[in-house]
Amino acid sequence: MPENSASRPTGPIDRELYRLAAGTLLVAFQGTTVPEWVLTEAERGLGGVTLFGFNVADATQLAALTGRLREAGDLVISLDEEGGDVTRLAYHTGSPYPGNAALGAVDDVGLTREVYHAIAGELALCGINLNMAPDADVNTADDNPVIGTRAFGNDPTLVARHTVAAVEGLQAAGVAACVKHFPGHGATLQDSHLEIPLVDAGLDVLRARELVPFRAAIEAGARSVMTAHVRVPVLTGDAPATLSSAALTGLLREELGFGGVIVSDALDMRAITDAYGLAGGAAMSLAAGADLLCLGPLPTYDDVRAVIAGIAEAAQEGRLPVERLAESAARVAALHAWFAEPRSAAPGGQVVGLAAARRALSFTGTPQAPVDPLVVELETPPTIAVGEVPWGFAPWLRAAEVVRVTPGEDGPESLLERAKDRSLVIVTKDAHRHESSRALMAALVAARPDAAVVEMGLPVWRPGSAVYIATYGAARPNAQAAAELLFPGLVKAATTS
Repeated sequence: MPENSASRPTGPIDRELYRLAAGTLLVAFQGTTVPEWVLTEAERGLGGVTLFGFNVADATQLAALTGRLREAGDLVISLDEEGGDVTRLAYHTGSPYPGNAALGAVDDVGLTREVYHAIAGELALCGINLNMAPDADVNTADDNPVIGTRAFGNDPTLVARHTVAAVEGLQAAGVAACVKHFPGHGATLQDSHLEIPLVDAGLDVLRARELVPFRAAIEAGARSVMTAHVRVPVLTGDAPATLSSAALTGLLREELGFGGVIVSDALDMRAITDAYGLAGGAAMSLAAGADLLCLGPLPTYDDVRAVIAGIAEAAQEGRLPVERLAESAARVAALHAWFAEPRSAAPGGQVVGLAAARRALSFTGTPQAPVDPLVVELETPPTIAVGEVPWGFAPWLRAAEVVRVTPGEDGPESLLERAKDRSLVIVTKDAHRHESSRALMAALVAARPDAAVVEMGLPVWRPGSAVYIATYGAARPNAQAAAELLFPGLVKAATTS
């Protein structure tokens, strides 16, 4: 958990040092209006804010919130809008855009550019100037608990070309891209929200796999790069990359030639706080080469003040050169200058989301005309990165029964009885990662081999069903596209919201 403010010095801090320290922070707050403390800190030099789903009610409210922030200071206003499963603008309804796995499955860089340009148009209208996307990880670990469908795929060159397209789409609309998670989170089997994941690979493997998309994004002019709280022993030793000068300065700055803003992943994750504390991790990350520190949703105002004090203390003691803080301030100032460049307005384009999701579908077997269909959705624990974002078929179907069950608690017998003489559709997310889901699906398909299975995560594990559909994500258009295929005539009129 974040350090308590009582653990930090409470004496006065020189005004310029305070401004430099506060200028490195992207803070978060609860609610849909800006608290006074954020406005106060904005006037004192705060770097910016990171917004989450709990800050967003609708586009009008969000535009008012960001407008109030701009009145208080020159701020970086950021959030995670990856499309697909990770969304903040549509946290309460689900994104109208498919995510990276679906775009990678289509493998049309023009489509990826168009989708990200449409996302950027919505962000710009809401007053967001930095999007913590795209995800440039090469997802080589099927059981990766935190990346999965957030990645374009497992081939470095495919991921690279779509990462470039995403950067171009965002930045053409004046929204800075933040390419993540450097030096690569795709080969991990742990979630950095909970512990320090391990990437046990040599530098040659990193250069040929993880770094390929980052190198391409840098050459394409990406304005920022986000660090990963991953440990790469050959590069970072026992420390996570977020705190490693070898990773951030040696590899990212010097070898790859990145001159933009380095943004830390959320420092309230246990990969940082368990071993280093929030303020300690903040100072170490800046010393390693980071420019903006995303604190995450947990820290309070007391924690923020403690972080500022901890950064100032590290500077006063020589553990963090003041020159390093000045470098960060200059890079952030250059980012603000880029924000101010004139650009034509980006059009909205949620219709492209459904078109992309339709193109991403892959299936085997031939769907039959539905007979009083029963749709069984298998509840799947959300990841921390995704959160409790709605998913499934219910918003799109009329004259069809949709039930949500919990594998391991709900058995197949009652479902099979309920599905007697009816069409049966089984919907799951990342079945390969959840033994209880596989067991329930196997039992249902064994009794009903005519069933259709819809996988809304990665299509790694496949049961022997008559029809198998992969959507490569669980966003709203992914579900709508699959429902159209299975239930022609029963799907509600397509919408763009």
